[in-house]
Amino acid sequence: MNKTAAVTGKKFTTQRLALMAMLLGEQFSDLDRNKVIKMCLIHDMGEAITGDIPAFEKTDKDRKVENKRVEQLTDILPEPVRAEWKALFEEMEAMETQEARLYKSLDKLEALIQHNEADISTWIPLEYDLQMTYGNEECKFTEYIQRLRDEVRKDSKRKIEESKQKD
Repeated sequence: MNKTAAVTGKKFTTQRLALMAMLLGEQFSDLDRNKVIKMCLIHDMGEAITGDIPAFEKTDKDRKVENKRVEQLTDILPEPVRAEWKALFEEMEAMETQEARLYKSLDKLEALIQHNEADISTWIPLEYDLQMTYGNEECKFTEYIQRLRDEVRKDSKRKIEESKQKD
């Protein structure tokens, strides 16, 4: 994939993630929806510099480099934006608030949906199992999100079964 296609894909991923947060607002009316949307919009800022490394290949060293790049990016922002973004990144990293948990579960779901949209011929063997397990822990925090995860898993299973029938 060329760099332009990768950037376009990342923009769509971020946009869809923010739209998911907006659309689920009614289900989570007790949460700060604007904060969740902001988290969705800025969460991959480090990857804008380091590149998108698949979750199953990303190491602690990669995460540290990415976090350093986020820090460098936020350091050049004017106040009060800098303080707000730093606080959001810290909250997302700590995963202690319902807003951070919702953002993270949606991020996992969006990745799974995106993967289901890809041609199955592009999947490597590891990814068949990952489609069944990826994001399970993050999606446990509410029954509603667990049900969404189950629906995405059903879609993955359907896709896998259809590919077997073609073989």
